[in-house]
Amino acid sequence: MSLYQIQNTLYVMTPQAYAHLDNGTVRIEVERETKLRVPLHHVGGLVCFGNVLVSPALMHQMADEGRALVLLDRFGRFKARLEGPVSGNILLRRAQHRAADDAALTLSLASALLLGKLRNSRTLLLRGAREAAHEADAAVLKRTADNLGAAVRSLAKAADLDTLRGIEGEAARGYFSAVNHIVKPKLREHFQLDGRTRRPPRDRFNALLSFLYSMLMNDCRSAVEAVGLDAQLGFLHAVRPGRAALALDLQEEFRSVLADRLALTLINRGQLTRKDFEERDGGAVLLNDQGRRTVVTAWQERKQEELQHPLLDTNVPIGVLPLLQARILARMLRGDIPTYSAYLAR
Repeated sequence: MSLYQIQNTLYVMTPQAYAHLDNGTVRIEVERETKLRVPLHHVGGLVCFGNVLVSPALMHQMADEGRALVLLDRFGRFKARLEGPVSGNILLRRAQHRAADDAALTLSLASALLLGKLRNSRTLLLRGAREAAHEADAAVLKRTADNLGAAVRSLAKAADLDTLRGIEGEAARGYFSAVNHIVKPKLREHFQLDGRTRRPPRDRFNALLSFLYSMLMNDCRSAVEAVGLDAQLGFLHAVRPGRAALALDLQEEFRSVLADRLALTLINRGQLTRKDFEERDGGAVLLNDQGRRTVVTAWQERKQEELQHPLLDTNVPIGVLPLLQARILARMLRGDIPTYSAYLAR
C-alpha cells in the first residue's frame, strides 16, 4: 500500500463550463449537462482555463479546506490564484526569512538548487545520447552533457548569486540548443527548438515547454505552501512583488525531470502533432484546445507513475516529488539537517 495519496488537480478546460458544489462533490456541467462528478476530498486544487464559471459555494468550501483555485487564460498563462488564510508555522517562516538575510546560506542554497537542475539536465542529455539513432546527434548531446558537468563543478567556486546565475544562463543556452537532437529526425521539421523563447513562445516546442512549466510551477507553489513556507521569498530567484520566488526556485530541479522529458515523449511518440498548435498574430505559437487536453492528460498520468527517491530509498509517485523536496528544504531551514539536497534523477 502506498504511503502517499495524490489528491489530483482538477483541470477544467471547456469554455462556459460550470463548476459547483453538490453535497460534498464537485460537479462540472456544460450546457446544464453533468460531465463530471468528483468528491471534493479527492481534489487537491482546481485549475480553470479561460471562461469557466465557479460557484461561490465551491470557492468558499475550497478556501475553508485550504484547496487552491487557480485561474489561467485559455492558453495556460497564469492569471490569479485564490486561496484561504495563509497557513504554516511562523517559526519556520522566521527561519526562512533569517536564511534569506544570510548571504552565505543563500548562496549555498541557490547553488544546491542549480546543482540539481544542471545534473538532471545532464542526465536527460546522456539518456538521449544513448538512444540516439545517429552518431552525429549522440556526439552533440555528449559534448553538451560534458559542458554541463563542467558547469556543475563551477558552482562550488561561485562567490555570489550573480556568478551562479551567469553559470546557469550559459548552461541553459547550451542545453536548449542540444535538446532538439533528442527529437526524432523525421519530426524536427515541425518541432524545431531554436533556443528558449517565452513571451510569447515562437515555435511549437517552446509552446509545449511553456505550458508544462506553467503546470509545474503551480505544483511547486502548492508544495512550498503545503509545508508552511513563504512562496514569495526565494533564494535563487530575486524577490519581486507578486512573484512566487521560492516556487520558482524549487521548480528548477524538476524542469528536465518532469516537463522536458514529458515534452520529448509526447513529440517522439506522435501524441502531439503540428495540428495541436496554432499560430497567432505577431509570431506567437500556442497549443490549441485539443493539444492542451492531450498534455494535461499526459501530465496527470505521469504524476501517478512511481520512481525511487534517492534519499528516502523508497518508491514514490512522481506527483509528490515537489512536496518531498519542500519538506527537505523546511527541515534544513529549521536546522534539522545541515544542508539541502536537490532531487537527482537516475
